[in-house]
Amino acid sequence: MKQYLLSVYQPDGPPPPSVDMGKVARDVAALDRELKAAGAWVFSGGLHPPSTATVVRLQGSEVLITDGPFAEGKEHVGGFTIVKAPDLDAALEWASKATRATTLPIEVRPFQGEAED
Repeated sequence: MKQYLLSVYQPDGPPPPSVDMGKVARDVAALDRELKAAGAWVFSGGLHPPSTATVVRLQGSEVLITDGPFAEGKEHVGGFTIVKAPDLDAALEWASKATRATTLPIEVRPFQGEAED
C-alpha cells in the first residue's frame, strides 16, 4: 500500500467561538482509533503555532537560522496524519473523515518513490 500525507490547514489565530474544540478533540481521537483499527494509521501529530518555527536555509555558502515560519500566510499546517491506503480514492475517504472531525481543510499528497506492497 502507498502512504499518503493528510495535512490539516488551519487559520491563524484562536478558533472562532462557534467551534467546540472539545468535540473536535473527541472526533479526532475517534478517527485515530478508526484508522488504527483499519490498519491504515502510520503516524499523526498536532503542531505548535507557526510562531514556534525555526527555519534553516542555505544562503550562498552560509547556513542561516531564523525564527518564525518560512512563509507568512493566513493559514498554516496545524497537524498531519500519515495513512496507508491502496489508492488515492481510499486516502480521500480518510481525508473526508478527517475534515469532518477537524472542521478544517485537509490536503492529501502521496509520498514519492513508494513501491506497491
